[in-house]
Amino acid sequence: MTPLEAVAVFAAGIGAGGINAVVGSGSLITFPTLLALGFPPIVANVSNNVGMVPGGVTGVMGYRPELKGQRDRLIRLGTASVIGSVVGGVLLLCLPEKAFQVIVPVLIGLACVLVVAQPRLSRWLVRLRVHPHGGPWLWLSVLLAGVYGGYFGAAQGVVLIGLLGLFLDEDLQRINAAKNMLSLLVNSTAAVLFVLIAPVDWTAVLMVALGTAVGGFLGARLGRRLPPMVLRGFIVVVGVAAIVKLLA
Repeated sequence: MTPLEAVAVFAAGIGAGGINAVVGSGSLITFPTLLALGFPPIVANVSNNVGMVPGGVTGVMGYRPELKGQRDRLIRLGTASVIGSVVGGVLLLCLPEKAFQVIVPVLIGLACVLVVAQPRLSRWLVRLRVHPHGGPWLWLSVLLAGVYGGYFGAAQGVVLIGLLGLFLDEDLQRINAAKNMLSLLVNSTAAVLFVLIAPVDWTAVLMVALGTAVGGFLGARLGRRLPPMVLRGFIVVVGVAAIVKLLA
């Protein structure tokens, strides 16, 4: 990697870290950047995943006030994220790269619909909220989101926000904070797996990690100030952009 290429990956990492802290889908910036620089798809994917972890840490730290009171919930849902991530990471290393190309845009589109319709759906489904942690259906949904996140991860934040908003009686900022923690668990678990058994380019990892660490901190500061309506709209715009990018 030349110095200019390293700067390009670092800059992409800043943008990705910021978007991940606010919504998710930051991998749609860094992953194509690594591909454009000539990295093989699997190497680019696993190196990008490992590099995303520091950005996830700074994003979570920036949302600490919104995480208060969610410890038990995140422990419960976090087990689903970790299990799902392991399954997704193994699938990435075992299945053809095109295995999820059809279903991924569908998942993101469904998540966008859930985010837009969440206030109305929440009123309709209030009777399902008999459990403060979302119950078994949310646990299973987070598990499946973890499988997707361990496999590829782009827009997993959009998917998680849609699911958490549907099953939890919380405001959007607290849901976003929970999303950041669950996404960090998914990325960290997959990163450990990839470091042990997958081809990782450590120069790419370093540049992505430095960029996402800065971007995650800045994104958290911005995201916490956005009104719910603006944040909801931003989530949908990013989700639609993710679908277009994946289908292009």
